[in-house]
Amino acid sequence: MTIVACDRVSLAYEKHLVLSDLSFTVSEGDYLSVIGENGTGKSTLLKGMLGLLTPVSGKLTLGIRPNQIGYLPQQKVTQRNFPASVEEIVLSGRLNQKGWHPFFNKNDKQIAEQAMERLGILDLKKRCYRELSGGQQQRVLLARALCSASKLLLLDEPTAGLDRAVTEEFYHLIEALNQEGLTVVMVTHDIPAALQYSDHILSLEQNQVFFGTRAEYEGGDRG
Repeated sequence: MTIVACDRVSLAYEKHLVLSDLSFTVSEGDYLSVIGENGTGKSTLLKGMLGLLTPVSGKLTLGIRPNQIGYLPQQKVTQRNFPASVEEIVLSGRLNQKGWHPFFNKNDKQIAEQAMERLGILDLKKRCYRELSGGQQQRVLLARALCSASKLLLLDEPTAGLDRAVTEEFYHLIEALNQEGLTVVMVTHDIPAALQYSDHILSLEQNQVFFGTRAEYEGGDRG
């Protein structure tokens, strides 16, 4: 099953063309790492997948419903001080399932609790988010994303600012989720990690775009 298909897609951000004539596919169960320098359109591509940006040209097709996508955006410094409980933040991941009924029911709370338990933060659910360590905060945000990510998880620089030990722990969490069948698309500058964990690589550079398997990337087959 194809989860995402880009056919000669061009995307613009604030009227500036960022991505041009991009083609690739993501199949169910894939783990795709999107790499490249700053300003090459990696985050813009995720916004296109989320439906927040419409292609200037080409066709971007999703094989799933938008509410089956979980998204973990880049975390800004100001967001680290958000004065809410862990439980409240994780529950907010259910909002895209609610439509015109923005009240959490028993099922929503159960899904949030399962996500917290899965990531080992259930004992933190009453804690204030801003009191947590960086690694704990990322687990909270990942749990929030999992509340809607039944098919696809999009991650934008999820390990930025984390120390090496916490980063490795986070990568293992993502790997386990992928092995359970969740499709993963991750934007990262961590090329060694991308080559260790990913099935496919999408490299966005100013003069050359590569899409293929990890082995093809490592072998230099980037024609």
